[in-house]
Amino acid sequence: MENQDYSVGLDIGTTKIVAIVGRRNAHGKIEVLGVGKAKSLGVHKGIVNNISQTINSIKSAVAEAQSSAGVPIHKVTVGIAGKHIRSLQHSDYIMRDHPDQYITEEDIEKLKDQVKKLVMLPGEEIIHVLPQDYKVDSEGEIQEPIGMHGKRLEANFHVVVGQMGSIRNIARCVREAGLEMEALTLEPLASSEAVLTKEEKEAGVAIVDIGGGTTDIAIFKDNIIRHTCVIPYGGGIITDDIKEGCSIIEKHAEQLKVKFGSSVPELEKDSTYVTIPGLHGRPDKEISLKALAQIINARVEEILEMVNTELKAYGAFEQKKKLIAGIVLTGGGSNLRNLRQLANYIMGFDSRIGFANEYIANDKNQYLKGPEFATSIGLLMESLKIRDKKSPTQEEIIEELKPQNENEIRDHEPEILTQQQTQAETVARRKEEVKRNRPTFGQSILDKVKKFFEEVEE
Repeated sequence: MENQDYSVGLDIGTTKIVAIVGRRNAHGKIEVLGVGKAKSLGVHKGIVNNISQTINSIKSAVAEAQSSAGVPIHKVTVGIAGKHIRSLQHSDYIMRDHPDQYITEEDIEKLKDQVKKLVMLPGEEIIHVLPQDYKVDSEGEIQEPIGMHGKRLEANFHVVVGQMGSIRNIARCVREAGLEMEALTLEPLASSEAVLTKEEKEAGVAIVDIGGGTTDIAIFKDNIIRHTCVIPYGGGIITDDIKEGCSIIEKHAEQLKVKFGSSVPELEKDSTYVTIPGLHGRPDKEISLKALAQIINARVEEILEMVNTELKAYGAFEQKKKLIAGIVLTGGGSNLRNLRQLANYIMGFDSRIGFANEYIANDKNQYLKGPEFATSIGLLMESLKIRDKKSPTQEEIIEELKPQNENEIRDHEPEILTQQQTQAETVARRKEEVKRNRPTFGQSILDKVKKFFEEVEE
């Protein structure tokens, strides 16, 4: 199997690192070839704070993915998050040299490149330049300007910015793990690819990806990305609260959260307890599930209120910007029981849990069904899109070959003419030699007479 037959998404998260290898089948769905998962060591709230540990975790996840897929991994599409991520709105335009010619992809890229030259704050770098809508001359609110004619091409952009140091650290970890970074993608955008439908993006929807170290938000309306942000709190801080509140070790706190955790204390019985084993001969500890839910509820409400603040900043409660499709909760943190009901109550929008296996063709064991795989599957989908964009179609190949063949004929035309001319000269020269050497009628009679007298004398 050649390298271009498959793509790889690499999710460098706070709690886990996941590598997924896959390809697109004949029906357009994703066929997963292999999955690798490793505990994330060296990443805190989406930011790399220990290079060597992160490299080892990446190597471990990639090695497992290679082993299960049976293919070598060289290029990966990587996700980025962290509290350093911010976004801004920007408008820009270019004046086209040939307005009589229609607008092409090159014009769009030229406009994007111009936006990428924006002066950022010291230490910041642009990650994404996402067009929202276009304006050609005096005509506005255009979704797809390619093929139109016009002199002035203008667009509104959603620009995603991050700290240069954090971006460089991720790139270094990937490089030193023996991999090439094909692209760097904002994680909420990747998650939205995996769990949102086109109808939801059209109606207006916010995806809330609750990861281990961060909660990532992306808002769509009219199929356009409207707002992105990263909140520096996730499932990890809930685990810390349980550890401190119940005076237990982190391992037991995580197990309690995953197996028995709930977001709504009122739905838990007072009489229900769970026993935690004591440390080194100490007695076992009994913890009330209602008390556990109260600890979880306090932190989850805080995170959801922060999400609510971002929704208000976008204007989601205005009639024109209203999110008709509501909220889609995903990420490992969305596995908490009763989280959807709490989100409905706090934010006032209908919500659902976003599962990432909708686009997967061969997930028979439902291993990838969990929302914790949303980002990694989204990164795989992004990588496949990049590969599809780079791969020329059959028509493009034919069109590309045509001028090449004409150029080859044109390039070799003097050589062909020279060969033909040489062959003609050779034939003419040989004819001349034959003609010159052929005896005349008188010469042939004289030769016969000489031969006759020579024979008589003998």
